Amino acid sequence: MKQLLYLLLFLCLHFSFAQTVTINGIVQNAANDKPLENVNIFNIGSIKGSISKADGSFEIDAKVNDSLYFSYLGFKPFKTRVSNDWIKYGNIVIKLTELGIALEEVVVSSHGLTGFMEIDVKNIPVYTNVNAYAITGLNKRYEGGSKEASGFTKTVNAILNPINSVYNLFNKKSKQLRRLRKIKDDEQIRNLLLTKVDRETLVALTGIDKVDLDEILLNCSYSKDYIQTANDLQILDAISNCYEEYKVLNR
Repeated sequence: MKQLLYLLLFLCLHFSFAQTVTINGIVQNAANDKPLENVNIFNIGSIKGSISKADGSFEIDAKVNDSLYFSYLGFKPFKTRVSNDWIKYGNIVIKLTELGIALEEVVVSSHGLTGFMEIDVKNIPVYTNVNAYAITGLNKRYEGGSKEASGFTKTVNAILNPINSVYNLFNKKSKQLRRLRKIKDDEQIRNLLLTKVDRETLVALTGIDKVDLDEILLNCSYSKDYIQTANDLQILDAISNCYEEYKVLNR
């Protein structure tokens, strides 16, 4: 009889922890334990977001084993998994480590990057002189690169070649790519990605590593220059557009 009661208790606890609940915590600077305000917190599984308050406190809906991603300007991103203890006791303290920026190590590129995110985001080039080619039946355009005829040829070949490696990548990453629309529709995520050029947040949210992100874009006829200098939101939109067109062609 006792064994049956223990089993029922275990099952009740298991199902209660498997449910989505509102958990809370505090975000602090690891160097001095001061609270951090306006830290972006995302539940990667549900694509739900939250922001820390002035005292560093936050709330977010989650369940056991969900992955939470913390991102704050000037600090190293942090990813952690929701545990049973967190749900049971709450108020977990998350400490973020500040990025050390040594000015003497900054490499200034041809785009005048300084190493400071607030400045560099404003210096990211906006591509207004790039040819884009529309293909009948597709809802977006492809970047064709320069105005030379080869740009158009490259675009058509990339779209119409059924053996192109982007097909294999899309098939291999289908689970992650299906999340793109949900990620794109979240205004908090879009605002965060607009300020980032390091791909770390994009990799965490999509589950697609940087190498595969680059390969997808190359096979969708985006130039290396665009891939290297676009912000994370531009990269997200480019991959999403290419994937939507792939689905149209693959019907």
